[in-house]
Amino acid sequence: MTSLAIAANGLRKSYGDKVVLDGIDLAVPEGTVFSLLGPNGAGKTTAVKILSTLIGADAGELRVGGHDLATDAHAARAAIGVTGQFSAVDGLITGEENLFLMADLHHLSKREGRRVAAELLERFDLTDAAKKPASTYSGGMKRRLDIAMTLVGNPRIIFLDEPTTGLDPRSRHTMWGIIRQLVSDGVTVFLTTQYLEEADELADRIAVLNDGKIAAEGTAEELKRLIPGGHIRLRFTDPAAYQQAATVLHDAARDDEALALQMPSDGSQRELRSILDWLDSAGIEADELTVHTPDLDDVFFALTSDNKVPTQPKENVR
Repeated sequence: MTSLAIAANGLRKSYGDKVVLDGIDLAVPEGTVFSLLGPNGAGKTTAVKILSTLIGADAGELRVGGHDLATDAHAARAAIGVTGQFSAVDGLITGEENLFLMADLHHLSKREGRRVAAELLERFDLTDAAKKPASTYSGGMKRRLDIAMTLVGNPRIIFLDEPTTGLDPRSRHTMWGIIRQLVSDGVTVFLTTQYLEEADELADRIAVLNDGKIAAEGTAEELKRLIPGGHIRLRFTDPAAYQQAATVLHDAARDDEALALQMPSDGSQRELRSILDWLDSAGIEADELTVHTPDLDDVFFALTSDNKVPTQPKENVR
């Protein structure tokens, strides 16, 4: 069995009368990306702060890097790195000096600190800007430096709290590549993000947090299967072909104005082939075929709305 980098059972946290985390369970295998999604104020950052030992929980059994946070938080702290929503970069000193500062905090020798800093500057494509004040860096460069600073202590578990907020699309994709490389090196990444596409691209497993509870958890594909609404749409330019197809596909919903037929579908290849076979056998050719399957946006809105879908992935998920 794969060892767990992070395990939480019954995690609770309140601020006064406000329950932020209401007994949530989390299990994050080593060497994977786990993404925690949720609306603003859902408790994502609070979960990160607790699991990264920045604040304490009110209740729950919590283990990070194999260490019990209640009795051995110091050992857990040595195994983790944290990059928050707001950059920890000091803009008054150079990128290189920011890394030297982190090396000092990790009690590295001066020689070792310089070696590590040089390696990280090269790895994150910051060598040319190493001796420039960090205040002159672009947003993407500051985020890369932020993560480089997190890696000075060689952590095996990294918490990334909305790491690409405010970045342009190119910088965001660069950051995705960095995260993938970290995981390929065996690092575990606990990611919170407000970009659903980001979770879809990166995460091995995703949990949706809402009202202090986990509304659903699974792979991106498992979560998408929770949501109804997938369909195939056929559009015709020939009214006669449209009428003939409507007769063959008698269960399809008709749009006589657009000459289009729409039928529920899970988007599977077998179902698509079956529909095309029916049309071929009748000698009918559609001018346009589109397949819509629910995406993580659909999942997010369904799970965080008042009328929530069931919270367990459907069976027979491959």
